[in-house]
Amino acid sequence: MSTSTPPTIRQLAFVGTYQPRKCGIATFTTDLCQAVKGADTEIVVIAMNDQTEGYEYSDDVRFAIGDQDLASYRRAAQFLNASRCEGVSLQHEYGIFGGPAGSHIIGLLQELRLPVVTTFHTVLSEPDQDQRHVLQQIAKLSDRVVVMSQKAIEFLPSIYDIDPGKIDFIPHGIPDFPFVNANQLKSRFDVSGRAVLFTFGLLSPAKGLEHVIRALPEIKKQVPNVLYMILGQTHPHCIRESGETYRHGLQRLARELDVSDNLMFHNRFVDTRDLVDFIGAADVYITPYLCEEQITSGTLAWAVGAGKAVVSTPYWYAQELLADERGILVPFENSGAIADACCLLLTDEEQAQCIRERAYQYGRSMTWPSVAQQYLSSFRRAAVDRGTQPPSLAPNKKIQRRRGELPAVNLLHLSRMTDHTGLLQHARYTIPDYDHGYTTDDNARALTLTTTLGELGELPTQDVEELSMRYLAFLSFAFNKDARRFRNFLAYDHRRWLEDIGSEDSHGRAVWALGAASSRLKSSDLQVMAADLLCQALPAVEGLSSIRAWAHTLLGLANAMEGPYVPPGVHGVAMQLGKRLYDLYLAHTTENWRWFENHLTYANARLPQALLVIGNKLDQKEWVDAAITSLTWLCELQCADKDYFVPIGSNGFFHKDGERARFDQQPVEACATVCACLDAFDATHDQRWYHEAERAFEWFLGNNDLNRSLYDPRTGGCRDGLHPDRVNQNQGAESTISFLLSLTRMRLADQTLILDPAQDILSFS
Repeated sequence: MSTSTPPTIRQLAFVGTYQPRKCGIATFTTDLCQAVKGADTEIVVIAMNDQTEGYEYSDDVRFAIGDQDLASYRRAAQFLNASRCEGVSLQHEYGIFGGPAGSHIIGLLQELRLPVVTTFHTVLSEPDQDQRHVLQQIAKLSDRVVVMSQKAIEFLPSIYDIDPGKIDFIPHGIPDFPFVNANQLKSRFDVSGRAVLFTFGLLSPAKGLEHVIRALPEIKKQVPNVLYMILGQTHPHCIRESGETYRHGLQRLARELDVSDNLMFHNRFVDTRDLVDFIGAADVYITPYLCEEQITSGTLAWAVGAGKAVVSTPYWYAQELLADERGILVPFENSGAIADACCLLLTDEEQAQCIRERAYQYGRSMTWPSVAQQYLSSFRRAAVDRGTQPPSLAPNKKIQRRRGELPAVNLLHLSRMTDHTGLLQHARYTIPDYDHGYTTDDNARALTLTTTLGELGELPTQDVEELSMRYLAFLSFAFNKDARRFRNFLAYDHRRWLEDIGSEDSHGRAVWALGAASSRLKSSDLQVMAADLLCQALPAVEGLSSIRAWAHTLLGLANAMEGPYVPPGVHGVAMQLGKRLYDLYLAHTTENWRWFENHLTYANARLPQALLVIGNKLDQKEWVDAAITSLTWLCELQCADKDYFVPIGSNGFFHKDGERARFDQQPVEACATVCACLDAFDATHDQRWYHEAERAFEWFLGNNDLNRSLYDPRTGGCRDGLHPDRVNQNQGAESTISFLLSLTRMRLADQTLILDPAQDILSFS
């Protein structure tokens, strides 16, 4: 009988709290993510924040949600919909999401278009109306639900009316503990020669630790060297409400009972390696919790998996995990019973050893590698249940994307980078950097963006016009009327120009922006001013020698031809520059090198884009054919074996017959490719070009060599590029505009697609 290999799941997203946040769900989510990574599946983490400043997360965290900020839940859904994740694992606990009973998380799930597997860490037997409604809605919006106890499997159908067929049982994960003698590790914690009782986890009154302390005098009579070691910080919510009142009360109780020498606190949050050693040093593990309705306990799972002799109150999870003599259950709030159980285990080594061995063997099915595989199996079932397959990025796939899955346009960072003079050039992280001042290059790019935003029509017209006016005013200020050329670099201090004539490329970009503004801005005043400035700048373009300056100019002239104020001589200049570009292509192209030069450097796709657009305007079919051939070659060159976009790196570029630079990868390359491919889509109506644009756009969202998102959904900004080992965290003007222009062009393209009202699905006409 043949067996088939389960389909590979390439990337999953996880939504929940995450370390270094200190809570049990954060520890669980972090451990599960690392286990899934160990199974060769990439991860993306959406972390829940309970404080404005957030946490110092690892690179796994790509998006953070403010727990009380409902809008950020929806932004997270947009981010995930636009990512290449194949499913979302939601870690649900009532206390970590905002709204009544954590209802804000429903907003994320309602917007999400990916398979969802939700883990319920708490399932109440007597929920209030809000708790019941929220859990039911989450289950309804999830493809599968995971629970860690049989009691939860019983409750979900009977109390919450959830279909038993969508419930998966997966045990709480644990490290693969060695089975060790506790005495081997006690010296590390200065407890050699002591009989160690142990509890770990965040401290709160619900843990019932006072009942163990009240048991210590009786235990001390029979085992004088007993030590109760408590590891863990006080729960952050308790700290905010009452400080260290609970811990101080435990210490005061120990003094009153004369057992202070038998009690040791380690008031800290430890990593997994240290925690394994702490557990290993314990003779008896105790969970004296007060509430029966505890459906899971990570601390108890770890203790059982480590092969500890356990004493516990009979909350639901403990009843299941300690069944078949894998531990000793004692009544709630019963210090006498705790004392009897601890004395038995500390004095009867044979019985204690039998309990340890049974617990350890049971725990082998709970190790994280096994649990990770069970979660991956649950996601495969979710895909089958939904009737979907993992998404393919093949260039000829049919569009089946839902309206609204692209991120919304967010101009927060662009606005922060723009002052009364214009757009600042650089940022340090998200903070504008005054040291490098302004450039015509970036203000021209910004004006091109705002003209496109005006076409999109999704933002208030007044806001778009205000920005357009600012950038157009900068270009007017930058134009040197004597030289008939644009300056480029403007210092922040005293607004000093650092040159009389800027680069040829900056002149071409300014002409591009003015051509777009003269034809597309809604304000006639702005259109007239842009057309007048374009007319003054036009004579200089014939003397430009930069091939990219020609391309930028041609894009501007093609735009200007569509407007009401076409400067004289535009068609002649366009024909002249277009022929130059086409002649260069003929001079350099070979069977294996379909390009305009003997090297590829920056903004490469702008060259075929310009030849394509102007060729269409001037009815030059051979130019259009050459542009399509060249763009096809470039897209094939920029596609990795795993079918994602890899632009030419700026650290060396790519010279004919030389080695191609893989890094540093720049957002301007992805933007140029998105725009060029969408223009090819408009010109040919060939679906392939839309998908090529999608591939390049997904580079911003993490479908790249590092699987890291450059887009910052908090601000709408974009990080400055990919290095071999990291993302450049600065969000400069060029990068941010590159992302926003790409996004705007993609959203405009979506407006041309047909919407199936029955399914909200986009498709081609």
